[in-house]
Amino acid sequence: MLKWVNMLWLSFLTAILGETVFFALIDPQELYLMGEPVYWSPMAVYSVGFFMFWSLTALTAALTLFMQKPASEINGHRAPVQRLPSA
Repeated sequence: MLKWVNMLWLSFLTAILGETVFFALIDPQELYLMGEPVYWSPMAVYSVGFFMFWSLTALTAALTLFMQKPASEINGHRAPVQRLPSA
């Protein structure tokens, strides 16, 4: 559980950084969605953008956590224990 809390917290902070950099360079009133201008309020664009950044960074962090698991934990079985021959 603590891994997931840390993952969500760090992805939240990364989303803040991404949002700040993205909207420092791009005006929300100049965005286009599927060839049409976006007529949302700037606050709505900032909010949707933040949640998109947060979900993207949370997904990448979750994939990183998943790929760090050992194969035995993912596949649900343990490797056989090898015993040394007795002398």
